[in-house]
Amino acid sequence: MAGILYLVATPIGNLEDMTFRAIRVLKEADLIAAEDTRNSIKLLNHFEIKKPMTSYHEFNRFDKAEVLIDKLEQGTNIALITDAGTPGISDPGEVLVQMCVDRGIEVIPVPGAVAGINALIASGQSTARFVFEGFIPKDKKEKQEALKRIETEVRTMIIYEAPHRLIKTLSELSLILGGERSLTICKELTKKHEFFKKTTFKEALEMYSDADNAPRGEYVLIVAGRSRQEIEEEKQAVWEDISIEEHLRKYIDEGMSKKEAVKKVSEERNIPKREVYAVSVTLG
Repeated sequence: MAGILYLVATPIGNLEDMTFRAIRVLKEADLIAAEDTRNSIKLLNHFEIKKPMTSYHEFNRFDKAEVLIDKLEQGTNIALITDAGTPGISDPGEVLVQMCVDRGIEVIPVPGAVAGINALIASGQSTARFVFEGFIPKDKKEKQEALKRIETEVRTMIIYEAPHRLIKTLSELSLILGGERSLTICKELTKKHEFFKKTTFKEALEMYSDADNAPRGEYVLIVAGRSRQEIEEEKQAVWEDISIEEHLRKYIDEGMSKKEAVKKVSEERNIPKREVYAVSVTLG
């Protein structure tokens, strides 16, 4: 009978956030796979958990996943932990989980802290709809694709960033989103120097321009999506260079009836329908 892969969330800073269930699962597992065994041993020692450990990280994730799956198929129960937080979120656990699911091996999550979600709920930004972007890629092409996606995003965005890249990332985002776009800067979540500040990109860059306020710690940026007003203004700007008549002809030439075209143009230009209709009656 195959073993089970447990995805065990661990604290992101405050050891009091460790759950009773997480401790039990780690104590009962046959093997603990950790992103950094040197870091995780401190956590395990604190909770008096004595179990064999093995490393599973970014640089061995494919080869080591095969080794771990072999053990699982032989009946070994494995608990996967990351340096902090939930395995599979911005860490190599994703690869192992996908391979286990593809091979029919049971995967059980043991819930706990996720930095992005905790930052979001305390950010003061909209939580109705949101998207997790994680770390913006370093690769030039992948970064351009990510920034292009972010530029048009209407949902609240969760972005992770390291201190040495924070100012550059804030600058790049400010260029495409505008200096007045709202964001909340969150860092050192659940730790002694936990920090939340709702601000704008312009103000954030001014704040970190001070040499005495150099970025320190791990950051989560909660960025507001495009507002309805921005979208409407952009839609209207598209039609500013053509007349109402040209606008109408565009849709009529595409096969719309005159009535449908009038309605469409009225909506897109945000002007009264009667104004568009008056132009439509002059068309041949």
